[in-house]
Amino acid sequence: MKITGYRTLRTVHDWGRPVGDVNGFIASGVTDVPLVILETDEGIEGVGMGSHADLERLFPALEGQDPRAVTTLYDAMLARVFKSSHGGATFGGIGAFDTALWDIKAKLAGEPLWRLLGAGDRFVPGYASGLDAALDDEQLAALYRRFGERGYTAAKLKGGRNVEADLRRFGILSDVLQAGGAAPALMLDANESWNLKQAVRHVSALEERIDLTWVEEPLRRWDAAGHARLSAAIKASVATGENLTGLEQYRPLLDAGGADIVQAGAVWGVTHFLRVAIAAHARDLPVSPVGLTANHTVTAAAAAVPNHLSAEVQDLGSPFGLVLDQEFADGGVVLGDRPGVGIEVDEALILKARSEATWQEPAGPHVRSKRAGLRLIDHGTWSE
Repeated sequence: MKITGYRTLRTVHDWGRPVGDVNGFIASGVTDVPLVILETDEGIEGVGMGSHADLERLFPALEGQDPRAVTTLYDAMLARVFKSSHGGATFGGIGAFDTALWDIKAKLAGEPLWRLLGAGDRFVPGYASGLDAALDDEQLAALYRRFGERGYTAAKLKGGRNVEADLRRFGILSDVLQAGGAAPALMLDANESWNLKQAVRHVSALEERIDLTWVEEPLRRWDAAGHARLSAAIKASVATGENLTGLEQYRPLLDAGGADIVQAGAVWGVTHFLRVAIAAHARDLPVSPVGLTANHTVTAAAAAVPNHLSAEVQDLGSPFGLVLDQEFADGGVVLGDRPGVGIEVDEALILKARSEATWQEPAGPHVRSKRAGLRLIDHGTWSE
């Protein structure tokens, strides 16, 4: 069997609500979902979710090769962009091809990916995370009530601009996610919006009133020493790593003791997640994938590693034109038995309803706020 080509497709996910974080939000709630379909000479195709970045430069590492050699081909893609670096958006293209390779491998084996990777249980524990910064209190309660109806007892709030606002919103989450009288696990995601002392002050103020399970991406992603100092100064765990594009970027963070919970962005692919999980496991640290709406395939990898803690479940719907072989129940994700990664694509339907929605709106969450980390008083608005 040989890889002969690929084609790209772009669909959208309609969240049904504004989505965003401390940096900004997308009012329409419609975001793009890039797909890659890898072709072989035997007609078996693999579907990858991730990014379309640099696919033309990466594909020569795959062309004519046996798709079953997934990890060898993953390293070949890294080597292909050796001089210009695989960091940043290019890593997303690698992740898309990587998930497509795993899809082919699992289809050839006649097994769902979670079983091929060695998982013994199709259930993956998760937590609710609605990218909820732009929601008012009533919308926030309605959203997390829906998660609560599916058994979720842990939730991550987008915040970090105003302590009192965060406390009020955490109170709403606590009210709607009570399970048998037990208090829910509460997390805060600041999306790299603080400097070190801002983080210490904000989290310490929250911890006077609530039991915070973890604070996520409190500082810039590369600040290993700062994350370590923050972890020593607060009770909550420090969770970070989702935007690190390559295993080598984790080394200084882990060596410094800067991550209590090691995260990996789902959009970067299956092989990346597996390697990050091993690196974390070697240090007795739990791992947590982030952004499963962008690439649900990594859920299967989470089921197969020994140190998986909880996976971020951002929405209960599916992208347009895709059928995902999973369900949300019992506070997690229940994976199905379809061979491969479990993505069924209706290409004709997607092409008929093409949309130009994007994550990269100027006021959206993927563009860093102008004054992030540089505010003396933060009133919690996006206009500053």
